[in-house]
Order: sequence, then structure tokens, then C-alpha cells
Amino acid sequence: MSAALAVRDDAATTRALSRRRWIALGVIALAQLTIALDATVVTVALPSAQAELGFPDAQRHWVITAYTAVLGGTLLLGGRIADHIGRRRTFLVGLAGFGVASALAALAPALPWLAVARGLQGAFAALLAPTVLALLSVGFPDPRERGRAFAVFGAVAGGGGAVGLVLGGLLAETVGWRACLFLAVPIVVVTALGARFLPRGEGGGPRRWDTRGALLVTAALVALVAGCSAALPAVWTLGLLATGAALLAAFVRHEARTPEPLLPLSVLADRVLVGSCLTLGLSVVGVLGAFLVLTYFLQVVLGFSPLRTGLAFLPLSAALLVGAQVAGRVMARVPTRALVVPGLLVAATGLLLLTRLTPHSGYASGVLPAELLLGVGVGAVFTPVISLATSRARPAAAGVTAAVVSTAQQLGGSFGVAGLNALAVAAAGATAAGSRPSVDALVAGSTTAAGAAAAALLVAALVTTVLVRTEH
Repeated sequence: MSAALAVRDDAATTRALSRRRWIALGVIALAQLTIALDATVVTVALPSAQAELGFPDAQRHWVITAYTAVLGGTLLLGGRIADHIGRRRTFLVGLAGFGVASALAALAPALPWLAVARGLQGAFAALLAPTVLALLSVGFPDPRERGRAFAVFGAVAGGGGAVGLVLGGLLAETVGWRACLFLAVPIVVVTALGARFLPRGEGGGPRRWDTRGALLVTAALVALVAGCSAALPAVWTLGLLATGAALLAAFVRHEARTPEPLLPLSVLADRVLVGSCLTLGLSVVGVLGAFLVLTYFLQVVLGFSPLRTGLAFLPLSAALLVGAQVAGRVMARVPTRALVVPGLLVAATGLLLLTRLTPHSGYASGVLPAELLLGVGVGAVFTPVISLATSRARPAAAGVTAAVVSTAQQLGGSFGVAGLNALAVAAAGATAAGSRPSVDALVAGSTTAAGAAAAALLVAALVTTVLVRTEH
């Protein structure tokens, strides 16, 4: 009798733990939703913010890259903090800081204030993003459950992007672009209330932080992103790029010598992890390149309102959700490479269609087919690549490995947006120099950027083929 009761108690405990784990997944997904919303609402609101604050086209990328550059530079430190002081505690600090920084960004009177506040958002997101991935990776070790969890996570990330596009358009059109940045505040509060369901996952206690490493890598990345700006003279551009490269080399040298490195260089000895991160970063170049191109094409060339622009992006987000769901269901049964390479080729085809846009292209014939191909293709890439990369970490190093993966994502965003914006501005300037209308110049810049983004995805397909080789 007592044995039967013990079995029943064990079964009840197992069900309770399983239920708590899936509730925790909801909290994790809500935190990811906060980050996804912030990215897309800012993209749709960018033309409105530019019109009110009066900054030039060549500087508009800083609204996005101030966030992604700081986030990319501090993610490694965020991952280390999560491993050392506990993931739930890090999660809460990241959430609170992100909410405050969002409110500061919404109050910006000029571009410098907005860029600094976006940088603060990036710094706190650097605590949040690797913690979210580490909690997800550690919480679902079983391959089948892991596939389901990552499918839900990918759906929320993609769905959050879709919601952000529509909400961003609606808020920018009715209340103003500042409301788009305030949007994160109530979501942060609700997410924090659910944090009690997260596993504590306490780390190894206080340790000495690699502050010098964090400063070196952050300064290096900001210098490199600034060097990609189209607004600087050639001498400044070369100087910033050289400075960034020198700081990056100093960071690597420091990490090889310090006893507690921000980034253990042994992590980079994993060929599959490195290949996955390169693929992820290059894929983000393609996605953000498409968003940058289409936001201005829809609003300036086709004359869409911010709300209509957000609605016009919904097919892309829906296609991404479909791709992520399909990939999440089958990735436990097929090699990652078999999903990712075809997905990248499909997404690149969508971007190549955007290179054929003209001032007379319509939405249904010129934009919609490209959105659908890009969405389905990228949806089949992100879920399996992120799952594969994070699954290669030991539980004690889950934070730093998740940070490496998130860093690749953000660096792709930083350099992609800055570089593609510079290409678009240069191509538009060359067209305008021929005394042609400004709409023609904008389209010329957009199609050039779309072609470069497609090239990035083709390179990613090659990287995946060569480096991402696993037994399954």
C-alpha cells in the first residue's frame, strides 16, 4: 500500500514539475516577446521619429545599431553574470533595466538622447537575452520536448515581431512614435510577476568580473559599427575601422591571458558552434536588410501609413511562423543542415526579388512574393540553428554559450543595418547625382541593399554546408 502511495506521489510530483516547466516557458517566451516587440515597433516608427527629430538618412541607422552594438558588446558579460549570480536574479535585473531604458528612449528630444537610451536598452537586454536562452536550454534537455519548446519560443519571437509591426504602426499613426517605445514598460511588469515560476539556477557565487574584456569588446564593436556609417569622411571611416580591429585584437589577447575570461577561447574551438553562429549572424543581416528596405519603400514610395506598413509586414511574419513551426517539429529527426541550407536559399530568392523593385512596383506583385519566401526560409533557419548551438553547452556554461549565440545575432544586426544603410545611401546618392527624382534614388538604394542582403544569405548557406556537420 505504501509503495503504491509513493508511486502516486512521485507521479503527482512529476506532473507538477512538468506543469511548472511549461509555465516557466510562458514567462521566458513573454520576455522574448518584449525584445521582439522592441525591435519591430522601432523599425516601423523610424520614419516618424526621423521626421520629428530631424536627423538625416545617413544617421538613421543609429536608432537600431546603438541598441544592437551595445547589446552585442555586452552579451558575453551578461552570460557570465547569469552563470555566476543566478539566472532568475539576472532575469529580473535585466527586465527592470530594460523597462526604465525604454521609458527614457520614449522621452528623447533629439537623436543623441535616443541613441544613448537605445544603448542602455541594449545593455540591459544583454542580461536578459542569454538568460532567456540558457533557461530554455537547461529546462528542456529531452530532444523531443526541446523541439516543442523551441518551436513555441520561435513562434512567440516571430509572432511578437508581427504584433510589434501592427502595434508600432497603429501607435505611430494614432498616438505617436514615442508610444512605441513606452509599449515595453507594461509587458516588463507582467513578465516580472511571473518570474517566480523560473528555476533559480543559482551560479557559483560572486567572482571577479572581466570588466576590462567587456570594455574592450564593446568599444571595438561600437567603433566598427560607427566605421560602417555612410555619414563620415573616408579618413574617419578608415580610422574607426582600424581602431575597432585593434581593440578586437586586444580583446582576444586579453581573453587568452586572464584567469577568468569573459569569453573562454576554448568555446570557439567547437566548429559546429562557430558555424552555427556565423550562419545566424549572416541570416540576421538578410532579415534586417529586408525590413530596412521595405519600411522606407512602403512608406515613401507606395505612400503607406505606419499602420498600413505594419499590416503589410504580416504575411512575412506569418510565413516565418509557419517555417519555425515546421522546423521545430522535424528538427529532432533530420540533420540541421538539411533544414538550414534550403531555408537560406529560399530566403535569398525572396531578397533577390526585392532587387527588381521599381518606383512603379505594387505591393501584391513586387513585395508580397518576396515577403513570403523570406519568411518561410528564415523560419526554417533560426529555430534549428539556435537549438543546435545552445545544446552544445555544459549546464554550468549555458549562460556564456547562449551569450555567444545571442552576440552573433546582434552583431549580424549591427553590421547588417549599418552596412546596408551605408550601401543604400551611397547608391541613392549616385542616382540622385544624375538629377533623377528622389523616389528613383530611394528605390536604387533599396534594391542595392537587398542584393547585398541576399549575398549574405548565400554565404551563410556555404558556411552551413562546410561547418555545420553533425551526426544527426
